[in-house]
Amino acid sequence: MECTEEGCEREAAVRLHVPWAENRVVCAAHARSLAQQDGVVADPLDGDLL
Repeated sequence: MECTEEGCEREAAVRLHVPWAENRVVCAAHARSLAQQDGVVADPLDGDLL
């Protein structure tokens, strides 16, 4: 599965639960910055991060 951020072709590694928008799957690089927003919860996809 590919990262859903525009222009990114990396492998998705994290599902972000975003209270004000649709949930999305992103690569680890995007997850690091996006998950710091208040209310966003990051869940690793099965077996991808750890």
